[in-house]
Amino acid sequence: MGVKRTKLKNWLVKEGRSQEWLAKNSKISSTAMSEICTGKRDPTMSTVKKIMAAIRKVNKNAKVEDFFDI
Repeated sequence: MGVKRTKLKNWLVKEGRSQEWLAKNSKISSTAMSEICTGKRDPTMSTVKKIMAAIRKVNKNAKVEDFFDI
């Protein structure tokens, strides 16, 4: 069975961006980002806010529900 992909990971693939890019731009460890992207870890609200701030630098209209099941 392949690695599970979250909505966040699917967006990264579609945009041609890496988990490392998102980790750096959201100031989250690459380990945490990897676990969030594979569904092994649920992000805290503060982490979601950091990730969304980074995503909104490239997509101003991004909505939290497009990336997370909250």
